[in-house]
Amino acid sequence: MIDIQITKLPMTDISVIIPVLNEEENILPLALELTDVFEDKSWKWECVWVDDGSTDRTTDRLEHIANADRRHRYLILEKHSGQSAALRAGFQAARGTIICTLDGDGQNDPADLPVLIEILEYNHADLIAGYRVNRQDPWLKKLSSRIGNTFRSFTTGYTIRDTGCATRVMRKFSLMKVPSFSGMHRFFPTLFVMMGHRIIEAPVHHRPRLKGRSKYGIWNRFGAGLFDCFGVLWLKKRTLTYKVVRSSDLPHL
Repeated sequence: MIDIQITKLPMTDISVIIPVLNEEENILPLALELTDVFEDKSWKWECVWVDDGSTDRTTDRLEHIANADRRHRYLILEKHSGQSAALRAGFQAARGTIICTLDGDGQNDPADLPVLIEILEYNHADLIAGYRVNRQDPWLKKLSSRIGNTFRSFTTGYTIRDTGCATRVMRKFSLMKVPSFSGMHRFFPTLFVMMGHRIIEAPVHHRPRLKGRSKYGIWNRFGAGLFDCFGVLWLKKRTLTYKVVRSSDLPHL
């Protein structure tokens, strides 16, 4: 990880958004780990869990965690709506001015978040996008992600190292300007750049999945992602870009 020594940071409200789908075995360990990471920080923080239509005991686990610690909140979606919808619901419910995201399978390391928050504040950036080093996934999963990531960079014109990494830190003010659509979670760095926001990429840890199984196969990771590229390409070409150089209210821009 990048080693940045910052002696004093402004008080910042942090919201961690974690979408989950049938992750009953991973929720409690991840919640305890996240609480431990932020326990000695001066920031006011919360974690918003979004249950995207789970059919196991995920909801029961979330209720237990929220009752034990009010910093953990949860949303239960009426039906399975997809990761982008779950994230958007979490963003809208978040109280913090800085939004962090993690996957609910425990493969992302919560210990990376304070470092990324410090990088965001120190550099006055809008998004810190993590890229996974020593990725702990099967070779086929890594291959499909690499092909999809390369194609996304080629079609959109923006080179992002790891668009599939869920470890991110963003300013809510900038995030809420990003358009919402199914599949948007694969394009956060690209969308931020398109909207004129400043992004920085930083290395993060990646861990093997210890419990449960992945909810995404080759098609919804690779095929659907490639299809979405054409929509983002259209959005890029149609996005309005302009800069005001003079105003009667602010004549010296």
